[in-house]
Amino acid sequence: MTLFNYLHYLVLATIFILFILGIVKSLQQKKKNILLGMVFSVTIVSLFFAVFSVIIIDKYTKKVEVYQVKNKRLLGIEKIIYTGIVKNEGDFPIGKVIFEVKLVNKGHATGNIKGGNFYKPSGLLDFLPNEARDKEKAKPQSIVKEFVVARNLKPGTSKSFRVYFDYPPYFRSVAGFTKVSGH
Repeated sequence: MTLFNYLHYLVLATIFILFILGIVKSLQQKKKNILLGMVFSVTIVSLFFAVFSVIIIDKYTKKVEVYQVKNKRLLGIEKIIYTGIVKNEGDFPIGKVIFEVKLVNKGHATGNIKGGNFYKPSGLLDFLPNEARDKEKAKPQSIVKEFVVARNLKPGTSKSFRVYFDYPPYFRSVAGFTKVSGH
């Protein structure tokens, strides 16, 4: 859940007042057969504006940056560790800071695709459904992981973090992309 600031409350109060006015005007209709449609429309439009206003206000008021991102692969346990520092650059507190890592097997990202990358071995009984066998053969060429690295980050403060996850052993040459967002 996002931390609300005064801009959230101001916009949501305005939308609520417009919702009440829309309901009152709907109830004043002389044609009772369109009353239900008008109330439904006013409710849907108000909910639409409320949800998107929260998203838009979060986007422009909650600014978080990531610094000194480093990664290290631990070959013995097949894990990769990311460390860094997140800092709230905005003027409002951030409820949670999410760090996203995307690893892409470079053979597919750069267009350097060999025939073996897409070869899927088959056998005589492959026409029968078997989810365990399909999951075993499936080797995604990109993975995305999200981690909550800070909670209730005050304006101007920073926090160091360390996250780790399983590294796909079949990845050869990897491109890594990171981004951070505040909610």
